[in-house]
Amino acid sequence: MSIFEMILLAIVQGITEFLPISSDGHLAVVNALLQAGGKGEVPDLLETTIVLHLGTLASVLIFYRREIIRLLTTNRRAILPLIAATIPAGVIGVGIEKGLPDETTKWLLESPLFAGFGFFITAAALWWLGRTKEGEIDYPDTPTWKAVVIGFFQAAAILPGVSRSGLTISSGVGLGLRREAAATFSFLMAIPVIGGAGLLKIKDAVDKGTTSTPIPTLALGFIVSMLVGIAALWVLLRMLRRGRLELFVYYLVPLGIVVTGWQLLK
Repeated sequence: MSIFEMILLAIVQGITEFLPISSDGHLAVVNALLQAGGKGEVPDLLETTIVLHLGTLASVLIFYRREIIRLLTTNRRAILPLIAATIPAGVIGVGIEKGLPDETTKWLLESPLFAGFGFFITAAALWWLGRTKEGEIDYPDTPTWKAVVIGFFQAAAILPGVSRSGLTISSGVGLGLRREAAATFSFLMAIPVIGGAGLLKIKDAVDKGTTSTPIPTLALGFIVSMLVGIAALWVLLRMLRRGRLELFVYYLVPLGIVVTGWQLLK
């Protein structure tokens, strides 16, 4: 993978991981566009995706560092709901990665057509969020069963085009959490999921020797996605406090129409 391609994908990842528009969906579409432009298939896309996800994981660790310290010291009651919310995505993610043939996994997780349909799902969740009154529950007080429900919405976001932040924040608010508490819960519960997925993929890449992209290029992608991710987190929280996340519907619906039309008619 060239440095230009890596920077482009890292910027896309950093913006879309936290804004509710699906990072995986945009990476799949950008990859398809690069191929259509004569670049050929972008090598090591899954490995690169994991590296960029780890960059945005670092964004969460930096942005929420004080909340994480409180979680480990004075706010430990939040640990149980966070663990409960992590289980569905962990089980489903490992099942897909280990239980399906590589070609099926690649088709399922990198398909721009699936991404196009997924954008509509995310748009529907955000439209619903804009019409839902926030509750009063703070994230450490989330009942375990509600945390599991939010976890299943996070698991659905393994499909491209389906935004993890969009679905988990929307479901959290729908289950009675405050808007900002739902966002905090969403990003804290992402830490073990993104980290675990990254470790699994790194192990697979090392075992199979499939990564041909130079380490400095991967490191550049990590840094760019981390810095852009921090900025995107700041923007998302400002929009969430003002109740403006549903504005992304006006982006996602046309995008979904264009991407699905392009894939069905090509």
